[in-house]
Amino acid sequence: MYRSGGQPLSEIGEDGTGVAQRIELPTVEDTEAFGRRLASQLHAGDLVVLDGPLGAGKTALTRGIAAGLGVQGRVTSPTFVIAREHRPGPRADGAPVGLVHVDAYRLGDSLDELDALDLDTDLTDTVVVVEWGEGLVEQLTDRHLRVRLRRDPESDVRRAEWAWVG
Repeated sequence: MYRSGGQPLSEIGEDGTGVAQRIELPTVEDTEAFGRRLASQLHAGDLVVLDGPLGAGKTALTRGIAAGLGVQGRVTSPTFVIAREHRPGPRADGAPVGLVHVDAYRLGDSLDELDALDLDTDLTDTVVVVEWGEGLVEQLTDRHLRVRLRRDPESDVRRAEWAWVG
């Protein structure tokens, strides 16, 4: 397991084996910083599936990913609108890319509602991050980044486990 803060990117990047990696994230700021580091690996067409209970840090991680991608607009939970689109902005370490942030919690198992979001179309030129999407959106791509977040009871400490799947 890695502790947050200061690890070189190679320590949190894809290792090509599909083996899950882990990190401890003591604060919300650490969760956002981890998201920024993950963003350096992401490109248009990538799907990120976030799993974790309420309060685990899914939206905080997405804020970090958005900051790392340099997208425009404030990132908030899309719970009541289902999906928010953020336009590309300047990106320090790569080509500009937009972000679509989806909260699939209210979709349940409805493939019709998921299909209506046209996420497969968005995947051509954006990074798509889906909260509560495990078991629902993986078929959109051949490969996705799965991030599982857990929060320690009675604490702000979060633990993340992530791997490229597919």
